[in-house]
Amino acid sequence: MSILRWCMTLILTLGSCQAWADGQTFRIPTRPGVETSVYWEAQEGAKATVFLFTGGNGGYGNVVDGKPTSHNFLARSVALFLAGGYNVAIFGLPSDTPALDYGDRVNPKHLADVRAALDFVRTKSPVPVWLVGTSRGTVSATYVAIGSVDDPGIAGLVLTSSVTAFKKQGAVPTQNLAALKLPVLVVHHANDACVICRPYEVDWIMKGLKNTPVKKQLMVTGGGPVSGDPCESYHYHGYAGQEKEVVDLMAAWMRNPTN
Repeated sequence: MSILRWCMTLILTLGSCQAWADGQTFRIPTRPGVETSVYWEAQEGAKATVFLFTGGNGGYGNVVDGKPTSHNFLARSVALFLAGGYNVAIFGLPSDTPALDYGDRVNPKHLADVRAALDFVRTKSPVPVWLVGTSRGTVSATYVAIGSVDDPGIAGLVLTSSVTAFKKQGAVPTQNLAALKLPVLVVHHANDACVICRPYEVDWIMKGLKNTPVKKQLMVTGGGPVSGDPCESYHYHGYAGQEKEVVDLMAAWMRNPTN
């Protein structure tokens, strides 16, 4: 299918956009003088939206033929979330930084950017939103969930390949997890060899979730073959070879959160 590009001026939080055959990218005014990119793709009949925070430096790469080109586990799984019955939004990068480091993800500026992006996403679809992060994106997802405890439109939180190392600023176990009062799913690979995401440290997350009505840990196995850096997308850390299995588990749990 040929790529269709068009630009238009939108009012208020709609910003400017580029649209393709499938997904769309938008630049949303989020703070004075700052715009943040958001990828959006709707699924007909969706009962919820997954709002994705990718790992590494953030963002979703270029968009080609309506799909993000990032190799990040969440970004490359857009079609799987759509097939599971969810709208998909991916938080991109604000215009005042080329990357989201750990400290950037636990900063009030980040919360302001995400809240504006969430408001925009709700203009596209009013259904509940699940915050979903992977790797360094779990720092963002957790921080935003804690900072949005009074937001009734957020259905819950899903963390995959969480940053667990206490030495890292914003590591999930170091955040105020007791403030969370929504369903939380924690997914990790038993063979994750990333030094800041060790499987045995995931228990610190579960212990911190003292007030969640529903919480579940899924420690998956299998997948492969894997390659490259143990902290990158095509190792166990990124669920190489079992993307559909993991997304299906997440999608099913979000439809019916249970302990």
